[in-house]
Amino acid sequence: MPPNILNLSAYTVTSFQETDHDYHIDAVAVRGPIACPHCHNEKFYSYGRREQMVKDLPMHGKRVGIYIDTRRYRCRSCLKTFYETLPSINAKRSMTNRLVDWIGKQSIKRTFSSIAEEVGVAEGTVRLIFKDYVADLNDKFRYETPEWMGIDEIHLIRPRGVIANIREKTIVELLPNRTKETMIRYLSGLENHSKVRYVAIDMWKPYRDAVQRVMPDATIIIDKFHVLRMANDAMERVRKSCRESLTPKQRRGLMHDRFVMLKREDTLSDQEALLLSGWTKNFPTLGRAYQLKEDFFKIYDSKDKADALEKFAAWERSLTQELRPAFSNLLKAWRNWQPYITAYFDHPVTNAYTESLNNLIRVVNRLGRGYSFDALRAKILYAEGALKKRSVKPKFNRRQKSERRAGEMSYAMMIQHKEIKREIQLGADISTLAKMIENGRL
Repeated sequence: MPPNILNLSAYTVTSFQETDHDYHIDAVAVRGPIACPHCHNEKFYSYGRREQMVKDLPMHGKRVGIYIDTRRYRCRSCLKTFYETLPSINAKRSMTNRLVDWIGKQSIKRTFSSIAEEVGVAEGTVRLIFKDYVADLNDKFRYETPEWMGIDEIHLIRPRGVIANIREKTIVELLPNRTKETMIRYLSGLENHSKVRYVAIDMWKPYRDAVQRVMPDATIIIDKFHVLRMANDAMERVRKSCRESLTPKQRRGLMHDRFVMLKREDTLSDQEALLLSGWTKNFPTLGRAYQLKEDFFKIYDSKDKADALEKFAAWERSLTQELRPAFSNLLKAWRNWQPYITAYFDHPVTNAYTESLNNLIRVVNRLGRGYSFDALRAKILYAEGALKKRSVKPKFNRRQKSERRAGEMSYAMMIQHKEIKREIQLGADISTLAKMIENGRL
């Protein structure tokens, strides 16, 4: 008799064949049924058999098929027929339970097509298992409601909402869209949403309205990088407007050197400073626009809100009529969102980590040849090795008068009083996700 290479104690291997790519293993269940599943009578007799093929975990780089000689019985009492129950076999699919679990875990970090090829099943089967696996994860994981929340978006066919725990630098949710209704529904469903103290957003009105409706006591802060980006956009508009008066060679040079004009002055290398000096001397408008951009950035070096407002007023007065149109969007945004922009100077909360992850999420989407939103969400939120947790001690409970002193406690009482730490799920760590994506592990 062949050895039980399956490592499934419920089955006896009767024979096996090996081909270039597969193992074909014949097996029978060790134990038969005890009673009729219909009437529970213990008297029944053999009534035929059939061969049932199920897939199992790959071994030695080869796909595995188990051919189980499944016995059929007939009950002497109710006369109904039934097949023996096959242990360790998934009730929904012709696979072992361990293969279903393995596919679920692998589908979080690998493409569906690669798993299907390795196991020898249809890609659609992998997708269905993945769907069930993610449904279980959604029930299992309840991430802690962040005190410092970041709300952002990523464009995957259309804008998707991204919710972050800013203090812990984790992603806690990806939403199918960023509409006001979706945001209200998500925020309302959070446990203890009143504990959210700060919410960093960009200048998207539905975010603000949703937060104010569900969490009116939370402080809304416009992420500074969205504001500073508008200053860079204004610089770009001035640079592009200068191209009309340039020769083709100068245009190519200006396009190549655009990154220099977007950098902060104190971060320029000597060579970059020389390039910038050449452009600003030959084109004074570029020089004035660059200085305006730099002066606006310096507003965020203010010591408090009053200082920032004073610096902004001085900056606005320095705008020339020639350059005011280029900075008009920035001026409009400041007027419309000033209380939320300047809230940063009282509470310097920023969602920069989420911004850095957005491009990496797009990489995952491209590698998967356009995952469905649910697949992409699961791969980001439940990536094995990226989940961040924190252990919390239980509350201190005063000893009851009827209890003995600690030194006299019996072993049973010590077990009863043993402290059990509670784990809090904080979400997917952003820096770990970034490393996993860069290393091809996701």
